[in-house]
Amino acid sequence: VDFFLEKETNQIFINEINTIPGFTSISMYPKMFLAAGVSYPELVSRLIELAFERFKERSRNRVV
Repeated sequence: VDFFLEKETNQIFINEINTIPGFTSISMYPKMFLAAGVSYPELVSRLIELAFERFKERSRNRVV
């Protein structure tokens, strides 16, 4: 869910409900990480690392 917060009133406005959010360098998700000091390439690399870790964990626990 994308939303905006009006600082003066603390009112929340729903912008859209998006089940497949964008993930480009200009999307809000990477912009929030950039504000926290994590660049877009760093974010993508870390997400890939986490995906591999999750895959390994699930594969290890798999019963065949």
